[in-house]
Amino acid sequence: MHFLRNFLAATAVAAFFPIAAHAQAGANAEQQFSLLQTEQQAGAALQGRELTLDIDLAASDVVLREEGGKQYLHYRMASNQVAEGWSWQPMADPAREDYYRFKYLPLQSLTVERGEYTHEDKIGEAQKMRIVWRYDYFLAFDNLYDFYPRRVDDEAGFDAELPPLPRERVALRARVVLGETALSESTTFWKAIHAQPRDLTLKKRYFIGKLQLLEAFDRQNGETLCRIERGGDGRCRRQP
Repeated sequence: MHFLRNFLAATAVAAFFPIAAHAQAGANAEQQFSLLQTEQQAGAALQGRELTLDIDLAASDVVLREEGGKQYLHYRMASNQVAEGWSWQPMADPAREDYYRFKYLPLQSLTVERGEYTHEDKIGEAQKMRIVWRYDYFLAFDNLYDFYPRRVDDEAGFDAELPPLPRERVALRARVVLGETALSESTTFWKAIHAQPRDLTLKKRYFIGKLQLLEAFDRQNGETLCRIERGGDGRCRRQP
């Protein structure tokens, strides 16, 4: 029976992998993380895998302005520091390196309601307490300065000169090559209280690797507008 279970599991995994590889091409961050996690748990090596991930501009420090018939995008990176233990460099020399080694780009957030219960946090006053889980997905990378020189500047980040598209059509995607530690997850829990009748579980989920390039694209038709590549100054280069 043990052999049969293992055989069936292996068969299922073998059948799943081609589907997973195909689905990743157009999948969102949640779907890609789930697929890769399943592969990893089945023993697959993720190091070296290349992914394309859409960036959540609504959760980003982005300025869009129009000038002279053109649109300019400025993406500030000063606050995008991964504050997880694996990103800390407590002995960092601030003149040469950052305390937080890894930087992030936000990808997706979703909230799941998981029911409710009755609890008396304030004596004599029973309340309905909601159970909420929130999932935040990020791309974490440690090679920001492959794109522009390190400098102490709150405005440091990425820039793009774009055609005058409606703002809702402007989008960014990132290409990343996963590292030896390809995925990571942290969990934080806040217990419901009288003033905030909600149990909140926050899951932060990270794709970890080397950023290869950023592309500005038209959300309507998927057309690449310009690329920000390694070895440059953090500015978009228009497509020929």
